[in-house]
Amino acid sequence: VSLAARALNLTQPAVSQQLRELERVVGVRLLDRAAGRVIPNAAGAALLDPARRAMAAAEDAAAVAAGHGRGWAGRRRLGTGATACIPLLPPVLAAVKRAMPGLAVTVAIGNTGELLPRLEAGDLDAALVTLPVPASRALSVTRILADPLLALLPKADAPPAGGPVTAKVLGRLPLILYEAGGNTRAATDAWFRRAGVTPQPVMELGSVEAIKRLVGSGLGAAVLPALALRAPVPGAVICTLRPTASRDLAIVLRREKVRDRGLRLLLAELSRCLGDEVP
Repeated sequence: VSLAARALNLTQPAVSQQLRELERVVGVRLLDRAAGRVIPNAAGAALLDPARRAMAAAEDAAAVAAGHGRGWAGRRRLGTGATACIPLLPPVLAAVKRAMPGLAVTVAIGNTGELLPRLEAGDLDAALVTLPVPASRALSVTRILADPLLALLPKADAPPAGGPVTAKVLGRLPLILYEAGGNTRAATDAWFRRAGVTPQPVMELGSVEAIKRLVGSGLGAAVLPALALRAPVPGAVICTLRPTASRDLAIVLRREKVRDRGLRLLLAELSRCLGDEVP
């Protein structure tokens, strides 16, 4: 007992008290004391193996909890819009998985107005959204990127040499626009209005990939963010707008959110893919 006390940096009476408490908890005597020595009896010997397993399990539990505390493991929850999800997130999530295999990232898709209440409620750890964001004392908003809006036209309707396209030109074509209700669609409608054009879409969809396929099939023209048009679209031509227009992207977090290692890694990979600095 004295040797054990020294190994544990405890006093001998403290260890003896713990042994007596252990016997009280299990309801059976575990040790025999004779000639100044303490040795396990049959019950004590039977307890050794499960006790060692229990100690190992406790150490594993502590290691897992420490991993979560340091951000090495666990789950981080990101909210973002559909226009950013498909082109942006696959390389981000792959890089996070390579750097931190124990960290899982779940993604919630929605418009800015849908994601912010979930962020404030703690259902999300961070959100990549399109501005504007209503003022809130609970949220920290960092603008990170101006994402230009571009025209996507069927090849048969594209201007010579893929030149700039005006709102009046697009207004004469069948329009396939992203569904109403989000800030990206609001920025598109505002661009048309500044030119005195009221867009009359023949289709409104919530899927950017579906819009691109329909335009490529010659069924209409669209206005989409550059982030969604990083790769060529078969059957379609990407053109700039005249005058130019863009949407602003921002990272939003709760002000009191602890930026642990896992969250910092996720933000850093978003920064690398967007070519900007995410705090």
